[in-house]
Amino acid sequence: MVFQCQRDSWARQFATRVVSCRAAELRPEGGGEPVRGFQVVLEDTILFPEGGGQPDDRGLIGDAPVLRVTRRGPEAVHFVQEALEPGAEVLLSLDWDRRFDHMQQHSGQHLITAIAEHMYGFKTTSWELGHQRSVIELDTPSMTAEQIEALERSVNEKIRERVPVVVRELAADDPEIERVRSRGLPDDHVGPVRVVDIEGIDSNMCCGTHVSNLSDLQVIKLLGTEKGKKNKTNLVFLAGNRVLKSIEQSHSTEKALTSLLKNGPAEHIEAVKRLQSSVKLLQKNNLNLLRDIAVLIARDFKNKPVQSQLFVLHRKEGDSEFMNIIANEIGSEETLLFLTVGDEKEAGLFLLAGPVEAVGNLGPRVAELLGGKGAGKRGRFQGKATKMSQRGEVQALLQEFISCRSPEA
Repeated sequence: MVFQCQRDSWARQFATRVVSCRAAELRPEGGGEPVRGFQVVLEDTILFPEGGGQPDDRGLIGDAPVLRVTRRGPEAVHFVQEALEPGAEVLLSLDWDRRFDHMQQHSGQHLITAIAEHMYGFKTTSWELGHQRSVIELDTPSMTAEQIEALERSVNEKIRERVPVVVRELAADDPEIERVRSRGLPDDHVGPVRVVDIEGIDSNMCCGTHVSNLSDLQVIKLLGTEKGKKNKTNLVFLAGNRVLKSIEQSHSTEKALTSLLKNGPAEHIEAVKRLQSSVKLLQKNNLNLLRDIAVLIARDFKNKPVQSQLFVLHRKEGDSEFMNIIANEIGSEETLLFLTVGDEKEAGLFLLAGPVEAVGNLGPRVAELLGGKGAGKRGRFQGKATKMSQRGEVQALLQEFISCRSPEA
């Protein structure tokens, strides 16, 4: 069946009747609990059901928001959260911004696909209309920067030539269908076959909604390629209003960087490179200082006249190397060390070092108390902790252990 949205992609409102309404559940696209509602079938619809790589439309049936539109054989099924009476006349209203965006991206894909095949013989094997960008999978292992630039130039020339886009309906047995580019019809397809013609450029079997002239696309920007699956290449693009939004976002970012870096856009890259070099140098100096601090902490402990059997230290700044330097300097033959770095109440790292048997017994219990995981060997047990606020409980456990093994106990 061909729906009104396919006969007239520009219609924004449409009166029709409810054919059926039955209770159902909808699983949200982002996951979560199913939404209770109703599946509504209408005599006809201007809300496009997902298909051909194009997402479904949104809109209203009367005052009821349509949360999803899917195709079930010859029917378009609308999901709403309130029941509608079969036979009732209803007014459909379309979310035009979403629809026009989909029209621009879909017609843009047809144009890019046709020109890429004509110029380089690269056939399109699939495509995806994403929320922010669209991707065409091309049957080629790679594209050069020169090829991408030439392809972009060519598709935008066709847009400026204001080439008409015409939708035709052919009978399923029409011999002309054999001459139309297609990846095949769905198994449950019934009724006439829709063919989208870009005059003098492309003739393609398609169920989606399209612009009526390439000038409606405004502009196409090819963002580059990504490695595809099975020796194919993904060509990433924006069409129409998405290009304008991308420029607006880039300009906002540029203004923010100009304010932060205190220089002009042409100098942003060099300024960031200088900052990166400074950060690397500071990080290197910080690591050296931490190593020196670790050595001093260990020596201070060793220089005490009477050394405790338990050494406990927490430091917000530090890493595994910092803790291991302290353990190496102090030695773990007689002393049990419990070292931690990171946020005092949230996540961090820990190290338990000491006599091999003691660490082997206590390590897993320490990790459990800290809500973390760890592993150990040869008198060291270290890992990540999610509950650094439990350090007091760990210290009490270790103190109890030392008291129990002390000859005076």
